[in-house]
Amino acid sequence: MNTVEFTPDLTTGTSEYVMSQRVLNSRSIRQPYELYSAENQEAWRKLYSRMEPQWERFATEVFMEGRHKLDLRTDAVPRLSDVNLRLAKLTGFRAEPVSGYIPALNFFDALSRREFPTTITVRPMSSLDYTSEPDIFHDVAGHVPMHTHPDFATVLRRFGACAHTAAELCAGIPNHREATRRVKSIVRGLARAFWFTVEFGLMKSHDGLRAYGSGLLSSYGELQHALASPMVHRAPFQLEWALHTHIDYDRFQCLLFVIDSFDQLFTEVERLERWMKEGRLDNLTGGEPQISDMEAEPFLSAADLVLPHSA
Repeated sequence: MNTVEFTPDLTTGTSEYVMSQRVLNSRSIRQPYELYSAENQEAWRKLYSRMEPQWERFATEVFMEGRHKLDLRTDAVPRLSDVNLRLAKLTGFRAEPVSGYIPALNFFDALSRREFPTTITVRPMSSLDYTSEPDIFHDVAGHVPMHTHPDFATVLRRFGACAHTAAELCAGIPNHREATRRVKSIVRGLARAFWFTVEFGLMKSHDGLRAYGSGLLSSYGELQHALASPMVHRAPFQLEWALHTHIDYDRFQCLLFVIDSFDQLFTEVERLERWMKEGRLDNLTGGEPQISDMEAEPFLSAADLVLPHSA
């Protein structure tokens, strides 16, 4: 049997190995650690070392404790197998290596099963400040430390249950055009709620506001901007406001929402699911994120999907 040899390179956007897996339509893949180049390792070291002072100043205590519990490497890209050995003992979650973009239903379904789809590539050295695609620094250094906390892990699973509820609600609508329109609105709302909490959320603490959102915790420029800039409006979390607010991917965020605790966040996600069932997400304002017909279709054909709603 012939084996394909790949050039050592797991750079976001150029990796031969990842591209080959996408061609094969493989979502779940392995982390071929031997393919990380010297430049990939250097990019991780630079990203991590310059974020540490920012985390000390702006990150929530849960995130800081999570870093230590995982014992993330500062000198090299972490092996996901090592991360998962520690993480599974704490909350049952595991980082599942993927080849890139995961459709919404698959992503949230993974969360319901305590799996976090995790990119294995590293952003290029020329784009340390910003990358339009997720990379392993965003996913592992930004997201995974939060997954060590049982309450936050429960919130993630609840988001998964919300996606399952959306599938159940929309799969039975006889008019396909109306079903597609409705599921697009619901998924847009689900994505916005996730964005303004898990990705870009702020939390009150005894030391003032701190970041718990991974989009902030993995960005050198955005983290400081979020907590220190007078240009940012930091508002108490309001679900209805978040659901009708367009996401802006191409600039530092000018609106961020603040929660008091993870208990509050869990309550808000429960409210999100309840509003979904009441039809309050059926006609949200348009704009980003745009949900394609291809993105909506899996929700309409998932009537037989068995979904774990208990956290």
